[in-house]
Amino acid sequence: MSLRRKLLLVALTMLALPWAGWQFVRQMEVLLRQGQEQTLIASGKALARSLAAIGAELPPLGATLYVHALDVPVQIDGYGDEWAALRAYAQNLGPAQDAQKLKVLLGADAQWLNLMIDVRDTTRRRADAHDPDADRADHLTLTLARDGATRRYLIASAAPGSFDALALGADGGGLPLTLSGEWQEDAAGYHVELRLPVAQMPERMSLGVFDAGNPAGSTTPETLPLLRYSANLARELGQFAPDATRTRLVSADGWLLAEHGRIAGAPAQPQAEPSLFARWTYRWLIAPSLTGSAALAASMPRIDAAELWQALSGVPAATWRAGLTPGDVVLVATVPLTLRGETRGALVVEQSNAALALTTDAALKRLGAISLGVLVLAGGVLFAFATWLSVRIRRLRDAAERALAADGRVEGRMPLTAATDELGDLARSFQQLLDAIGAYTDYLRTLASKLSHELHTPLAIVKSSLDNLEQQPIPGSARAYVARARDGTERLVAIVRAMSEASRMERAIASADAEDFNLSDVVRGCAESYRALAVPRTVQCDVPAQPVPFHGAPELIAQALDKLFDNARSFTPESGWIALRLTVVEDGVEIGVANQGPPLPATMQGRLFDSLVSLREGGGRGGETPHLGLGLYVVRLVAERHGGAASAHNLPGRDGVEFVLRLAGMPRETALRGR
Repeated sequence: MSLRRKLLLVALTMLALPWAGWQFVRQMEVLLRQGQEQTLIASGKALARSLAAIGAELPPLGATLYVHALDVPVQIDGYGDEWAALRAYAQNLGPAQDAQKLKVLLGADAQWLNLMIDVRDTTRRRADAHDPDADRADHLTLTLARDGATRRYLIASAAPGSFDALALGADGGGLPLTLSGEWQEDAAGYHVELRLPVAQMPERMSLGVFDAGNPAGSTTPETLPLLRYSANLARELGQFAPDATRTRLVSADGWLLAEHGRIAGAPAQPQAEPSLFARWTYRWLIAPSLTGSAALAASMPRIDAAELWQALSGVPAATWRAGLTPGDVVLVATVPLTLRGETRGALVVEQSNAALALTTDAALKRLGAISLGVLVLAGGVLFAFATWLSVRIRRLRDAAERALAADGRVEGRMPLTAATDELGDLARSFQQLLDAIGAYTDYLRTLASKLSHELHTPLAIVKSSLDNLEQQPIPGSARAYVARARDGTERLVAIVRAMSEASRMERAIASADAEDFNLSDVVRGCAESYRALAVPRTVQCDVPAQPVPFHGAPELIAQALDKLFDNARSFTPESGWIALRLTVVEDGVEIGVANQGPPLPATMQGRLFDSLVSLREGGGRGGETPHLGLGLYVVRLVAERHGGAASAHNLPGRDGVEFVLRLAGMPRETALRGR
């Protein structure tokens, strides 16, 4: 039997039954949810119609000012420390281009209606309210309306401290004749705190600001109705709200006007409580997607949730969120509150649904009892089979990782080649591939020496033939072709010589002897010798002043630096620079050769140090020395001979390139003999 069929049968034995049962329980839970959503939305709609039918005091249309309930009396001092918990609910009354220029908070306790006003104004032009120039200085205009009567007040102060507002106009009804408060300033603006008796609380209010330094930032006050939590409305909610639910009535701005009940599940017997495992399973496996807004969980003065805004737009919504008890979920239904076709607010009805976990608990228990035996048996078989399979795969992986050495040679053979399943087929395919790669690698490694040997005789024949041809009488028009043929021959001779030198260089690097020397002297000496060759380019050298002892082959390091310098010079403009550096690092040294010029192509950075790879365009044309891409290959061989590696990267500003040799040193012969 093939390995694919073995894995398929084992996986189906273990997963088919639990997966089918899980899907069934999830589908059942979805149907239960949909039914409860429709039921709670219908209850919310019935409650909204009941409130409209009994003539309940519903919130008005449009914007409003909300009066917060204060448990502790506020001290009128202008600093507003007692308002810290309500700062997040401050209402913006500034101009359209800067709504936060003017903020107001209203709060009422048993005796007083308190106002906290914040104005953002960095300029200073102050005058008392009774000053004739008060209307041209920074001031506030407060308008109160009650029982058809209206009174306006001018609030201004020449300096921080207490102030008396100036009443404008005589018609005021039951509104106060005078208002007193505190005016305080800071670098951002000024703060006004005042109060009036609850018995004289207005029904509507407006607040405008005049900024003497920026008249365009002043506002035209709009009279807005005052809203506050209504105990009467909460009692009316309680008459019609469904049992075991929390019901809240909010205005069109999201302000809480009434609340009744609390979130609690239906009473259940102790033996009917779902187990902790069932609660966890329900929460994470049966009903993981709970998209309800967390802002609806707490009781706050203002509610900001997507479900609420959908209901205020006229469309009911129902969502689910996690409850306080693990495994419990809360169903939230929001329905619009309409009166004569106008949306005046919304009802938020919440209900805890531990019953869903109870319903799924029984199904999960039956599913667990049936699947337990199958899971134990199939799990043991699968574990043993997977262990055996993973061991075989790891052997194959480890052999594949060790098959190729750093220099491209093939080492060792693949295991499992005698197996009769798919892993055996894979191992045999790998072995065939490695054999082909090994043969091709050996061919490539000897290709340069073979070509140089085979091309010597034909090139000698061509060269001698050209020499003899030049001794013969040749028309002048034909001598140009002879010159071109001789130039091509010389280039071919140079290519063959370079290929021969590369082959000899590999053998020389592998057999080089190591010695102790001062690496800083080698790098410094190379830099000094390069200055004359680089003219008109500048050569910079950054080498430590103290000696840098190193164990290796100094002539090989100098050869590598010659290759890197030749490469840097070919890409550096005549007005550019070339920089050499030597840095001592934790595990050896770093030698860097940087040059100003074009950056490295992203596709070539990983292949620069391979044999027969070159970035020079048109190398070897027009009589130039041919570039076979062997220089950086030699640099890599030198680095590896010294226990390190060669790399290249673009400079941070992408105005040049740096080649880096990271060297650890050659092994000492005495240490090798002692092993």
